[in-house]
Amino acid sequence: MTSPDTLDSSTGMGLPDFQDTSIAFSYLSDRELRQTARLFRLMNKSWLVDFAGPLGLWAVRHNFPMARWLTEKTIFSHFVGGKSLLQCQPTIDKLARYQTLTILDYGVEARETEEDFNRTLRENLRAIEFASTNPHIPVVSTKITGLASHALLEKVHHGDSLTTEEEAAYKAVVKRVEAISYAAFEKRVAVFFDAEESWIQQPIDDMVLSMMRRFNKDRVVVYNTYQMYRLDRLALIQKHAELAASEGWMLGAKIVRGAYMDKERERAHEMGYASPIHPDKPSTDKSYNSALRFLVDHYEMIGSCNASHNAESCLLMAKWIDEKGADRRHPHLNFSQLYGMSDNLTFNLAAAGYNVAKYVPYGKVEEVIPYLIRRAEENSAVTGEMSRELELIDREMRRRRIS
Repeated sequence: MTSPDTLDSSTGMGLPDFQDTSIAFSYLSDRELRQTARLFRLMNKSWLVDFAGPLGLWAVRHNFPMARWLTEKTIFSHFVGGKSLLQCQPTIDKLARYQTLTILDYGVEARETEEDFNRTLRENLRAIEFASTNPHIPVVSTKITGLASHALLEKVHHGDSLTTEEEAAYKAVVKRVEAISYAAFEKRVAVFFDAEESWIQQPIDDMVLSMMRRFNKDRVVVYNTYQMYRLDRLALIQKHAELAASEGWMLGAKIVRGAYMDKERERAHEMGYASPIHPDKPSTDKSYNSALRFLVDHYEMIGSCNASHNAESCLLMAKWIDEKGADRRHPHLNFSQLYGMSDNLTFNLAAAGYNVAKYVPYGKVEEVIPYLIRRAEENSAVTGEMSRELELIDREMRRRRIS
């Protein structure tokens, strides 16, 4: 994922210390750190997040006075790079000053019309063009659910017969995925295709695998995303790696723990089939770290991204990279975290010389509100994530002797 001019094989550094808040928040002024602390304290109140999220979505979409301004000044400015590609440039430049790359992510979701899908396609192509002119943006991320109807993907996943109209629509989806992959190949940019719910994932896997076969022969351009809370994903990564080796192309694998745990379990229960995900966090962690070990062990022919906010998994990968004697900036060995989250991981990895990027979403306020609500919910006190973030921020404020 690293651009060639950022490679550095002679770091001579030890493993990162994820508790080092002086590095984690060095990019924030005292004023910015105070603002971040205030925001995280609000988001640490789960009852407030549960109430304010849906209300904020309604208020922005109905142009309620002050709603857009308040959103922009709080969670939007913290978790989103800007309303447009050009508005993201200051964020991209700031991250680059701290040896951190940018993954551009057009943060628009839940599209349902052909016009919407084509608009998302055009925006992805613009993002690839934009990334090709900036060495600090090696990757553009996209969701196939932004390019295709959820209902159509579900029918294809289950092998249901398609109408003539649906067949034409699905061919259009494949062409959109192909256009994005080809543009990335031509512009020497990589593209991450996100994973989705298990009941629509098969056509996504098939399309992305087809693109990897075509465009990953000389370098890793196309990456599939594997949700490691699924019982079958470790075996699938190994299967795809074997296919790549036998057919003469390179696998691109971004791994995440998974985003739809409650939805997956509830659907399995309601429809009477076995849950496709691991029963608990320890088994998910084991699956994730086993996949991570496999990817690092085969890094010469597999491009990987450890897209995790889990400190243990990040430290394990850093350790295994060093044990392999691999270049910490090798383009096949990557870490990433979401913009506005887990700065203790991102900037300590970057300072230690590892290849790390922030996912930087962008889009109009009303378009990225669903994304922002998820960020708030994921980081509420219920998950414990926000409490961990806030504790580190408070520690840094004490270190700086500010309040």
